[in-house]
Amino acid sequence: MKTIIVVPRAFQLLDLSGPASVFGASAQGRGADDRVIAASQDGGLVTSSCGVAVQSTAFADIEVCAGDIVLVAGGGARGMEALMRDEAAGTWFRAAARVAKRHGSICSGAFALAEWGMLDRHRVTTHWRKTAKLAETYPEIDIDREAMFVEEGRLWTSAGVTAGIDMALAMVERDHGSGLANMIAQRLVLSVRRPGYQSQYSPLLKAQADTRYAGLIGWISANLDAALEVDVLAARAGETPRSFHRHFRAATGKTPGAFVAAARLDRARQLLAEGRSVKAAAGLCGYASHAQFSRKFSASFGVAPSTYRAMHATASAPPRPSSDSRRQERR
Repeated sequence: MKTIIVVPRAFQLLDLSGPASVFGASAQGRGADDRVIAASQDGGLVTSSCGVAVQSTAFADIEVCAGDIVLVAGGGARGMEALMRDEAAGTWFRAAARVAKRHGSICSGAFALAEWGMLDRHRVTTHWRKTAKLAETYPEIDIDREAMFVEEGRLWTSAGVTAGIDMALAMVERDHGSGLANMIAQRLVLSVRRPGYQSQYSPLLKAQADTRYAGLIGWISANLDAALEVDVLAARAGETPRSFHRHFRAATGKTPGAFVAAARLDRARQLLAEGRSVKAAAGLCGYASHAQFSRKFSASFGVAPSTYRAMHATASAPPRPSSDSRRQERR
């Protein structure tokens, strides 16, 4: 089996190296001779957006087989535009997609597939910064602006950069089971395997990126097991509850209560994927009871916490250090 990833000029290196690492580890884990090939129109060295160049193989020298995967990596605007205008590249990819087991895109690679007429009336995703442009330019496409990756039959598309890793792991799981996919995630030192339906960015990260409440949000993330009522948060922000409620909503798009609820669920999901028990995740995230946690988690993610943990846990929870070991560490 081959995974063939088309790389435009100034491609995003992680769009190639992330999935390549997953598929390479899959081959090693199975003792298979699968290959990952970077492909381009002319072959030779192609330079990424960060200046690292990779050796590519010309389309004409690649024979696509029924078990293969063909993808297009994302990249800078000029490189993507050149690839989109390349009729030979489009012809080759459409022919390859008809033969391959799966085809799709990573990040802004979706623009190439859209230009080549391969996404009309399909549900797809791309990097959250590019979804509006993709929707405006190609109105026939059903764009999921939130999803980490989308599977539509043989067509797979992912959000930006590291989301390509999540999509590749999902493909490995589909073909070879969750045991191998989880082993690869551990080898890559991933803290969590993100399912396709997960939002592309956490509420904490999104809000901290550009808000007057970045410091407070950091404190919230470290104290999710505490009572985080509006009065408490307003006091830490140095505002009256009424003013804080209004300003916080304007800054983050959520009321304080809704923000805390989303942050707790997001952190609980991470803890479960790290191997924490349902009881531990509920307690660490401030839920009053196991029943309350299960109800809210199921409503948000569509599965029970125990089911989510069974599906996505990549490792057992690390052992809690004893008091003796903590004293030794301090010495």
